[in-house]
Amino acid sequence: MPDTHLHPSHPTEVEPTTTGTWGFLTNHAHVLLCIARDSESRVRDIADQVGITERAAQRILADLIADGYVTRTKVGRRNNYKVNPQGHLRHPVFRNLAIGPLLEVLATANWPSATPDAAA
Repeated sequence: MPDTHLHPSHPTEVEPTTTGTWGFLTNHAHVLLCIARDSESRVRDIADQVGITERAAQRILADLIADGYVTRTKVGRRNNYKVNPQGHLRHPVFRNLAIGPLLEVLATANWPSATPDAAA
């Protein structure tokens, strides 16, 4: 069912919208999902999938690496990332829950192709 908002000129009429102003997952979660889906993703690809700048993706990756959610291994000129499924959610209510099961559920969703040439 689509989100609905009151129409500005007619407060009693509801107009459907396709997107809202907020989401359930943070950009950090989206980056983790991109890595869980493809450990060889480039920062550019992650940024495109999440809808953020490359610099923002780099900062998020640095956060995730610093806090032990992701490890980075250099393979030639590329980076290979690995999610630590034992990492715990950060919110105080859920901090005793590991991220692995959440990522497994979310990673099973039908995602669009990571790169344009993947559909070929």
